[in-house]
Parts: sequence; C-alpha cells; structure tokens
Amino acid sequence: MDDERTTPHDGAYDDFGDGTHISDEELRAAMADFEQQFAHDEAGSDAGSDAGAGSAADAPDGGDASGAEAVLDFDDELQGLLGNRAKVAAIITRLASAELLAAFCQLSDVSATCLEHSDGAVAVLRNLDGDGPEAAVRDLTTVVSGMPAILAVNRADKLEATLYIKGEPGQTFAPPILFTVTPPFVEDLMLGIADVPALVGQGVRAVESGDLDREAAMKVIARHTRFGGRGGSSIR
Repeated sequence: MDDERTTPHDGAYDDFGDGTHISDEELRAAMADFEQQFAHDEAGSDAGSDAGAGSAADAPDGGDASGAEAVLDFDDELQGLLGNRAKVAAIITRLASAELLAAFCQLSDVSATCLEHSDGAVAVLRNLDGDGPEAAVRDLTTVVSGMPAILAVNRADKLEATLYIKGEPGQTFAPPILFTVTPPFVEDLMLGIADVPALVGQGVRAVESGDLDREAAMKVIARHTRFGGRGGSSIR
C-alpha cells in the first residue's frame, strides 16, 4: 500500500490529502493558537473552581499530572491532524471469536482490543504512530499465514482499507464497500462515531491481547482448533 501519510516537504505540509498546503509559518501560527486556547481553557477552569482551592502553582501533584496529560492529548491531536498518527486503525478478520483473534495478536506481538462479531472479529490497534498499523497487520498475517485480513486506517480523516495476505498488501477497498461486508460497528468505529468503551457498553464482547501470555494464547488456540489426521488443522 502506498504510504500516503503526511510528511514535511519543501517547507509545506499536505493537509487532509485534498491538495491544500500549510506552510511552516502557518503551522507555527496554528500551534500558537492551540496553545492560547488551552491556556484560556485552563484559566476558565481555575476561575470556576471552589473559592477555597489553591492556584495551579499551589495544587498537589495531581495538578501537574493533569497538565502533562493535556500536553500529551494535544500532541496526539496535532499528529493526527498532520497524518503522522492514525485516529483509529483496525484489523478485520473472518474469525468469529474475539478470544481467538486476541490469542493470535499476542503471538504476533500486536497490541489490540479484539471485538467479537459473527461476521468477523475485529482487532482495534493501540499503536497508531507512523506505520504501526501496517506493521501490525503484516506481523499478524505472517504469523497466521493462512488468515487474510483487512487493515482499515483513518489518518487525518482519510479512510483506507487494504487486504493483506501472508504479510503482503493487496486489493484496496472503498469505504462504502468495506462497510457492507464488515460488522455493523466497524463504520461507527472508523468514522469516530463510537469508540471501544461505547461499543462494550452496547454489549459487544471485547478481549485484550495483553491479558494473555504466550501459554494462555496457545491454550485458546488449542480450544478453537481441530487437528486433522495428517497434521493439518482447521479453525472452528
């Protein structure tokens, strides 16, 4: 798949892939506006606090933690706007079990929340930086070589979906086509209408790949695998 992530070139940045350019000067001005907005929001928050509360400088350590978290959130948002960090990325499979997909993810060193659906389990990826989503689907479809998977990525509000087989990218899909052959929640997830906690609240079963170690993952795979007489196997 061609890497269409935004990168600096000739002092300008492509914005949202529509041909619009942002110069370095405009980017610095935009960042300054963001910082002013954050300062304004913090000032409003402090003014609305209880009269007996101390200033931000006198706040306990929790105040510093909140400030650091705001900076991290801002950085993630900025990288998302520039296309250097995906807003959301998911690996879509034909496996029915979220537990089995989580086990495969664990063995492939892919960190994900796996969502269950009869139309196919979906791994919502945690590493959204750079080409992390592409690396994850390559690793997963290489380790589980008999399992094709679709990588769907939303970068800077541009959605791309690519089929991977044995670690190699192949056919690409337009979003309307993708959404007709995937679980109903995939569209809401990829468009930012719903996140994982919201889907879990709606009753979607979720399994964290990080909750499994290698031994537990192998046991999960054994439960879902029917071995044939000649050493082959099929996934139930």
